[in-house]
Amino acid sequence: MRAALALADGRVFYGQAFGACGEISGEVVFNTSMSGYQEILTDPSYRGEIVTMTYPMIGNYGINQDDVESERPHLAGFIVKEACDVPSNWRSEMSLGEYLKQHNIIGLAGIDTRALVRHIRDKGAQTGILSTVDLDADSLVAKAQAAPSIVGVDLVQEVTCKEAYDWNEGVWGLENGYEQVQGPFKFKVVAYDYGIKRNILRNLVSKGCTVTVVPATTSAEEVLAMQPDGVFLSNGPGDPEPITYAQENIRKLLGKVPLFGICLGHQLLSIALGGSTYKLKFGHRGGNQPVRRGEGHNVEITSQNHGFAVDADSLHDNAIVTHINLNDNTVEGLQHKTLPAFSVQYHPEASPGPHDANYLFGEFIKMMEKHKDGS
Repeated sequence: MRAALALADGRVFYGQAFGACGEISGEVVFNTSMSGYQEILTDPSYRGEIVTMTYPMIGNYGINQDDVESERPHLAGFIVKEACDVPSNWRSEMSLGEYLKQHNIIGLAGIDTRALVRHIRDKGAQTGILSTVDLDADSLVAKAQAAPSIVGVDLVQEVTCKEAYDWNEGVWGLENGYEQVQGPFKFKVVAYDYGIKRNILRNLVSKGCTVTVVPATTSAEEVLAMQPDGVFLSNGPGDPEPITYAQENIRKLLGKVPLFGICLGHQLLSIALGGSTYKLKFGHRGGNQPVRRGEGHNVEITSQNHGFAVDADSLHDNAIVTHINLNDNTVEGLQHKTLPAFSVQYHPEASPGPHDANYLFGEFIKMMEKHKDGS
């Protein structure tokens, strides 16, 4: 079956459909990871986006339920150069196309993904329409131009959990799969779910934390009543500016309990500290983003997925920039000067990606230890 992608600026691509049929709109972006498509599909941070993979063949190792980052895919659509429908891996349970169809996600294959990615890099990420039911270029472009932008929209409400739950699964063990950690647990962490990835929770558990995940709208008072040793601010989709309830809760938690934020959590902490954010031209999405730590020569290769960034000039004197993206000098991390609170824009839990920044979970543990000891 033929399918088409139309961008709001008039560019149209034709290819073959795989997965589900239908028509959807979303912001068209690209990811440069060579593997990890299962984790990308199920990362709630991609809510509202049509993701293009730059690596030419996707799907060759199939799909298994162990490697997903949430209960289901969250992106709007998926674009690849070549979709492999005959996966070869002993852990594979189904093909990529079968998985997309099962979850009603439209896939597009057979287009020139290099041309699409270069167009996005030149013109910027923009709204697009992915369709198997309407192949008329003029009609599709008009729909893309009329479709809503993700700017100013609270997408967190679409991905956060409905009620609190506990998590006790640790990181992957080479012999026995994911570790069911029995303790001893030294710290109690409450994790805000703005679109949280499972591997973040696994890393916290494996560091000796009991973890309770709470909905994004949970009040600071409710969180403090749980008497946590630390509060985690998770990743999530879209624009941080309209998520005012989270910003207010973070302000109330500052100074009362150690805070650690990743991705959207980093942006929300920055806003709570008086800063602001802006939309990047085409965002950072992939497993190969270089980040400088501190003022020296320490460089981490990081996994990233975000379309907004913190404005360094907006940060007040209470915050210190700790990490910088070496590609464009955007803010990748900060910490409060006096209070126990820090955050990074990238993903130290990887899934997919390198593990250079895994030490940050240890930094959170140290922060909770100091706060617990009153030092």
